[in-house]
This record gives sequence, C-alpha cells and structure tokens, in this order.
Amino acid sequence: MQIEKIAQHARALYDAHGDKAEAEAAQKAKQHEEAGESEAAETWRAVQKAIRQLRGANES
Repeated sequence: MQIEKIAQHARALYDAHGDKAEAEAAQKAKQHEEAGESEAAETWRAVQKAIRQLRGANES
C-alpha cells in the first residue's frame, strides 16, 4: 500500500476510534498474521505506526 493510502487509513481510523485506533490496527495486523497474510499484516503494522505518530502529534 502506498504511503498516502496508509496515512489516509490511519487518519480515518484515528478519527473514528480515537485513542483506541492503534489497538484496532494492531488487532487487524494480528488477525492477518494468524491467517498467513503477511503482506496485509505488514500494511496494518504501517497503519498502526502512522496512528502512533498522529497520537504523538496531537498530544503536543
């Protein structure tokens, strides 16, 4: 997934779930890992990281 798409997904998830968004992305990553879908899991880890960065920016 492109960086822009990851950022859009992260922002949408953060807007919808607030502080729970990072955990939501981690759960999605874990589900994909367990299903053997490593590429999808990697994408969700990137979304999780982007959410963490958003949270940090919003705490300032």
